[in-house]
Amino acid sequence: MVLITLALTLAVVGLIYLLLTWNFDYWRRRRVPGPKPKILVGNYPNMFSMKRHLIYDLQDIYKKYKNKYDAVGVYGGRLPQLLVINPELAHRVFVSDFKHFHDNEVAKFIDEKTDFIFANNPFSLTGEQWKERRAEITPGLTMGRIKTVYPVTNIVCKQLSEWVTKQVRLGASKSGGIDAKDMSLRFTSEMVTDCVLGLKANSFSEKPTPIMSHIKDLFNQPWTFMIFFILTSTFPLLSRLIKLRFVPIKVEEFFVGLMSTAIEARKAQLAGGKKFERTDFLDFILQLADKKDLTTRQLLARTMTFLLDGFETTAGVLAHMLLFLGRNPKVQQRLREEILPRLRDGIIPFEELNDLPYLDACLNETLRLFPPAFMSNKLCTETIELPNKDGPNFVVEKGTTVIVPHYCFMQDEEFFTDSQAFQPERFLELDAAKKYKDRGVFMGFGDGPRICIGMRFATAQIKAAIVELLTNFNVRINPKTRNDNDLEATAILASLRGGIWLDLESRQ
Repeated sequence: MVLITLALTLAVVGLIYLLLTWNFDYWRRRRVPGPKPKILVGNYPNMFSMKRHLIYDLQDIYKKYKNKYDAVGVYGGRLPQLLVINPELAHRVFVSDFKHFHDNEVAKFIDEKTDFIFANNPFSLTGEQWKERRAEITPGLTMGRIKTVYPVTNIVCKQLSEWVTKQVRLGASKSGGIDAKDMSLRFTSEMVTDCVLGLKANSFSEKPTPIMSHIKDLFNQPWTFMIFFILTSTFPLLSRLIKLRFVPIKVEEFFVGLMSTAIEARKAQLAGGKKFERTDFLDFILQLADKKDLTTRQLLARTMTFLLDGFETTAGVLAHMLLFLGRNPKVQQRLREEILPRLRDGIIPFEELNDLPYLDACLNETLRLFPPAFMSNKLCTETIELPNKDGPNFVVEKGTTVIVPHYCFMQDEEFFTDSQAFQPERFLELDAAKKYKDRGVFMGFGDGPRICIGMRFATAQIKAAIVELLTNFNVRINPKTRNDNDLEATAILASLRGGIWLDLESRQ
């Protein structure tokens, strides 16, 4: 009996082992080199432990193979993935061969039934649906509309200054400094809510609306979120049965209610004969609703494009830019000297906001060091044959996940000398950012037809906030903040491990 039990146990263990490893020859059969995967984790040794960010696992592979190949085969659990390690091939994926890599991998994990809002976001949509939705929304983010809401931006900037002044008076530096991410999120919450919905978030008051807390809920996902990806990586077929919900039900319900409030408020103004003084994003969305006969939920699905792009990602970039300016007093002073002569009544005219080369350089260098997205997970939508430097050509089959590790390119000493250092001068040469992007080594906002749709709106927000803060405050780093650029291990978006804490000193 004991022998039978032992034999059955060994047989079960053997079957489980075969189940977990049977696909590990996928890339070898296709003549694509790559590191040997391990059971359960594949090529992501920190998948379960979360001791360090997963992008560092990819960076180790990148450094090992980048001089010999254009791409290597890796495994997320049991799931085969193609890791692009040549930036020229990355540029092909995003631009010249775009039709072969049209969609984002996240589309496999969601559907309208499970998450209506995120499933209808341009980031998640595929094929013609993506093209139609982007064409719908793009006119709402023209420079003309961004200029129209620029006065709102400046009002919110003044509120930011007043809030910081209050924190300074209350002795923020003695109590551990100002949380840069919290401060930046207050700014973007107020800015975007007003510009997009025409409502106040009261983010700088003692009793803010729940908007900011619900935004945090979007990006502070529960462990179930991580477990979903681990399970679907280990058992890929589960992605057909279980779908991801990125926007929690309570968050969706809150924003649907907020959208309804914004619509009713705007309609009441118009019905009362009061002409709204600005042609903002809500005005655009309401015109779209009339044209396409959209429900409030469908309107929110489109509006969340503005909200998601404008809240958390923008706040993260602003916080990290303040981190680097605080660490580099000479850079901060040089930027201030560029800003101060351009001020008119305490603000920089919108037409001149994009004519500040050192401000642009500081922003691009921040994006290089802390890009909002570490990597892009694309789907091969049309089978294609690709070269592989010292290796043989290989075929990428339709449905294959293709990983483009932006972070690895932007941290590579071959492309950016002393890559961990904050050196805005890299981007001062004429069209430097474009040249880096064309080489595939700089993708702060992505590239190609699916480049970040909210890029211009986000940069206008960040620049206005930096102008306001450097005009009125000296930025220093609180000792609580670490000195390196180590990434928070569990973060969805790039963030410094342990947070960013600032000591701000009034210049008045």
